[in-house]
Amino acid sequence: MKKKSSFSTDGQRADIGGMEIHRMLPNRYADAVGPFVFLDHIVPQIQPKISNDGTGAHPHRGIATLTYILNGEDEHFDSAGNYAVVHSGGLQWMNAGNGIIHDETLNHDSQSDSKLVHALQFWINLPSEIKDGKPGYLAVEGNKVPFKNLPHGKGWIKVIAGSFEDLNAEIPSFSEQFLYHIHLEAGAVFEIDFADKLEVAAYLPELPGIINDEIVNAGNFIEFDREEGSIELRNENAAACDFLLFGGASYQEPIFAEGPFVMNSKLDIANAYRDYYNGNYGKIDHEKQRAKAQ
Repeated sequence: MKKKSSFSTDGQRADIGGMEIHRMLPNRYADAVGPFVFLDHIVPQIQPKISNDGTGAHPHRGIATLTYILNGEDEHFDSAGNYAVVHSGGLQWMNAGNGIIHDETLNHDSQSDSKLVHALQFWINLPSEIKDGKPGYLAVEGNKVPFKNLPHGKGWIKVIAGSFEDLNAEIPSFSEQFLYHIHLEAGAVFEIDFADKLEVAAYLPELPGIINDEIVNAGNFIEFDREEGSIELRNENAAACDFLLFGGASYQEPIFAEGPFVMNSKLDIANAYRDYYNGNYGKIDHEKQRAKAQ
């Protein structure tokens, strides 16, 4: 049986510098889908010049950030000394643990002739015992992301988080989670089954599509019921269409989110700010980290 949609919604603008950003999660209907508590869509745009303006150095605690670069390249720095540049199709994952400062700059891909920039950033809520742990980091280039072609030339699927059939994402899972990028050619149909109680959402970044017989516009976020069932994706456009499916097991602990922190109580939030202002998260040395990588 096909899963039924619970709601659909458009995002709100949350631009940073010259980047047009649509914030899809949290929204007026949902604060989380499985462990995912945040989704920003950096919409496609042509970037003629290299920019040194990124997000600016800022703290996180209690979450893992996941930046998926559809087009462009993302330069990452953090106060634990991690540094990498990841290109189109790749991802940057950072476990903020008990506190870290990071900075990301998104530019067009220096390894291609394209000036297009397009990305998504997710926040993945961590279980309380992981929130108190040591930060971690992983950079994965596009050719290392688990991938398979769909039968009969329908398109392909990438597993950004979690697993699908014999594909297993490289980033760690601290609870049941999944994030799939499904690319369907014109006229193609793809169906996937989900177990009972899983929270599931879909997002179409560029073109409209049909999901379980409902027309879903580009830029729409749609969440489904939590009954066992299937989701059918259908592309009736003249061009290929991309679908994102993500979610997982319901987060069972209290969620308190404020600014860049997602914790389990108001006291945890207060402690996160205290530790940040006390300098416990360290500092970023941009030039030293960039030079060390060269």
